Amino acid sequence: MTFTWRRPDGSGFVTAGVAAFVEPDAVDALGEQFGEHAIAVGALPFDGAGQLTVPARVTSFDATGAGATHELGSPSTWIEPPARDDEFARLPRRFVVESVQDLAWWDAAIAAALEAIDNGTLEKVVLAREVIVEADAPFVVREVLERLTRTQPGCYVYGDHGFVGATPELLVQRKGNSVRSRPMAGTTARRDDPAADDAAVAALVDSGKDDHEHRLVVDAVRAALETWCTSLSVAEPVAERFTTVTHLTTTVTGTLRCDAPHALGLALALHPTPAVGGAPRAVALDTIARLELFSRGNYGGPVGWVDARGDGEFAVALRCAEINGTRGRLLAGVGIVDGSDPDLEWAETQAKLEPMLRCLVRP
Repeated sequence: MTFTWRRPDGSGFVTAGVAAFVEPDAVDALGEQFGEHAIAVGALPFDGAGQLTVPARVTSFDATGAGATHELGSPSTWIEPPARDDEFARLPRRFVVESVQDLAWWDAAIAAALEAIDNGTLEKVVLAREVIVEADAPFVVREVLERLTRTQPGCYVYGDHGFVGATPELLVQRKGNSVRSRPMAGTTARRDDPAADDAAVAALVDSGKDDHEHRLVVDAVRAALETWCTSLSVAEPVAERFTTVTHLTTTVTGTLRCDAPHALGLALALHPTPAVGGAPRAVALDTIARLELFSRGNYGGPVGWVDARGDGEFAVALRCAEINGTRGRLLAGVGIVDGSDPDLEWAETQAKLEPMLRCLVRP
């Protein structure tokens, strides 16, 4: 069993073995139970609950590739499945790609969401859809992670067993008494022509609809972090370009009080932000449950790590796939607000699905 974490600057770590599985509310005892180098890692489901893994071995590396390994448990205590030698595994060459939800379902779901927005009960809701990829041979997770690293600069590349992805959105980072978050909302697809791409980015920056969608997320992050901070700074939003999309992005930084929770506690206080849920939160989550009719799994949930000091990083699990043998399940969502157009929102999900599809479908 392994967990992979690679930051946008190229640093990160990989793990091996399992010393223990821990519930989120048991993270405070990491140091006492497993020593000063202990960390808990993993992806948590969108709808709550879940467990993190305390790995038996952690190998960290910096941006140059230099690294160090810490043993957190003796090999005899590892919970390790039989090794699988996939070095010479035959990679998939034939694929079937299917959108689980069709356009009729999509149009109806967005119409229902817009009706709730018109009624004043909802400001924003994020609706997602699924795509299934079936291959003629098992996917090799290591290969998928390597492709994501090569093709998704500026993202956190993560892998928790068969759940893999490359997300641009940092939910929260805690280092000592410093905290940082980078909420994203408001999106336009990248264009091949540089002039057209610049024009699309300018339109995104000037869009009242996208600004409203973005501000809902930033305000929610600010409100949650203010509870635990002695000071908080919210930068002006910028348009940040990634491989297939450009997002409006705001950096939020602060100084934590001495009684602030560990990184996971902060992540759970923030999750789900309006970037993946909506506003008001409770109404949005009820709307998602009523309209989507499928489990999001880990999509949109927190993914990352927390250590024995309480430091850590959690990103929002986006641009992801659940890989199980020859099957990959992808999800992508969009924020629905007043003025949303079903066709444009469908096209946005296509742009968000494209990075993972490129890494899986290699005929």
